[in-house]
Amino acid sequence: MDTPDRNDSRITELEIKASFLEDALEQLDHIVIRQQAHLDMLIREVGYLRQQAPEPGTAHNLRDELPPHY
Repeated sequence: MDTPDRNDSRITELEIKASFLEDALEQLDHIVIRQQAHLDMLIREVGYLRQQAPEPGTAHNLRDELPPHY
């Protein structure tokens, strides 16, 4: 049977583990928030690039592709 001292030490160990887990969870939360912000930025950039790209299947003039010195 466990003694009161043994119970106290087990409770202390559990409290320490819980504290470390809370800290790790908070760090992971911050990482997820940063990643979501990065994803949002990338989605906006892809949308912008899609707007700039010509529509597929549209004809384009080869003169538009000549370098500027011609």
